[in-house]
Amino acid sequence: MKKHNGMRPQDIAILLNIIAQKNSHWRMTDIAQSTKISPSEISESLHRSSKVQLIDKNKKEVQKLNLLDFLQFGLKYVFPIETAGEVRGVPTLYSHNSIKFESSVYYVWPYAEGKLIGIAIPPLYPKQAEAALENDTYYQLLLLTDLIRFGKARGVQFAFKELKKIFNG
Repeated sequence: MKKHNGMRPQDIAILLNIIAQKNSHWRMTDIAQSTKISPSEISESLHRSSKVQLIDKNKKEVQKLNLLDFLQFGLKYVFPIETAGEVRGVPTLYSHNSIKFESSVYYVWPYAEGKLIGIAIPPLYPKQAEAALENDTYYQLLLLTDLIRFGKARGVQFAFKELKKIFNG
């Protein structure tokens, strides 16, 4: 039996991608392709998530209530956001048009082909921006997760409410 060495940031992104698939018959290769994470890393991630009960023992169904609890109460402590300098990238946080909060600052996930210059927000894994651009639901889930990681009260409340809608829909 494999030893559990703790969760990694991409584990959350992988679980969110499974939810974004909106299909209980997904395959590991589908998740690998849509996240741009190797199949072996997907397998390891699902193992870690199973150990902490964020996905069922068969590694097929995300335990949404458990994931919501972790997102709400643990995410910002385990995978906090530490902003960096300005870079070209893909909008996140308040810079995305689906998040209706005013901000004078642009925030982005670094991505060379991005169309916006802003403060760099570290993604949960390296190819997150590229993968998010290919699936609107996945992008939305990652945005909401960033709002929680960022930790501003109004944004966290909004994000959690929206995540519940998506998880239940």
